[in-house]
Amino acid sequence: MSMLFSSGRRIGFGSMQLTGPGHRAAPDDPGRAMQVLRDAVDAGVTHIDTADAYGPFTAEKYIRKALLPYPDGLVIATKGGLTRQGPNQWAPCGRPESLRQCVEIGLGQLRVERIELYYLHRVDPAVALEDQLAVLRDMQAEGKIGNCGLSKVTSEQLRTAGELVEVAAVQNRYNVTSRASEDVLRHCEMTGVSFVPYAPPASGRLGKPHCVLHELATQYGATPAQLALAWLLHHSPAVAPIPGTSSSAPVRENLAAEQIKLTPEAMTAIELAATGRKLGGRA
Repeated sequence: MSMLFSSGRRIGFGSMQLTGPGHRAAPDDPGRAMQVLRDAVDAGVTHIDTADAYGPFTAEKYIRKALLPYPDGLVIATKGGLTRQGPNQWAPCGRPESLRQCVEIGLGQLRVERIELYYLHRVDPAVALEDQLAVLRDMQAEGKIGNCGLSKVTSEQLRTAGELVEVAAVQNRYNVTSRASEDVLRHCEMTGVSFVPYAPPASGRLGKPHCVLHELATQYGATPAQLALAWLLHHSPAVAPIPGTSSSAPVRENLAAEQIKLTPEAMTAIELAATGRKLGGRA
């Protein structure tokens, strides 16, 4: 089981989809976005992931308005260090004074005295990694951050960071069709770090009715997205996926993936299908 998220529920909820087009500003129906959050918690979600860059400051606001006072046991993770210039535009900013401001704004947006898990959203290549992490370490010592995380990092950056701060979680893109971060995942396993893959159903591509996993999913009486999530859970005990959605129905469907049992043969079949291959040769 994932090391940081030990409540028994490994699938969380990613709030990025609760924003407008290009993950900019508010969606057409903010009330619906907040209802999705309430429904997710009612369904048993105990880990909600967000960031100040979602909107910016939109998803964090919805979480506060929808869920405050927060239920016991709910881990709300947020991030800082990634600025917004427009729809689908992102640029890292790791200057220490800016990161400190990000944390302070996050505390106010979520209306908490301590953020349980705070990620450096991107490593800024223009600023020494030690200087960026020093801010999070200092604010952790001040009691404003519970655990420190990193997002979209290489295994080399993770090893370096581990010498500077205690890393509790890593959030990288990872799913059965995109496994470039396999070395990062294995490092997390060896060091007791939670690995939080974003876009676990490949940004929705594995949720489509006739995607590459459609045939296998039908055999399991599941959806392709559920099968993709089940594969992740079986692939590593360090994994805690955060599928996101802008509607409530898929939340319970995603959580149901925890009940799917996969044999080693099924895992191999899913991996081959996801890469367009079949047992005994190529498709």
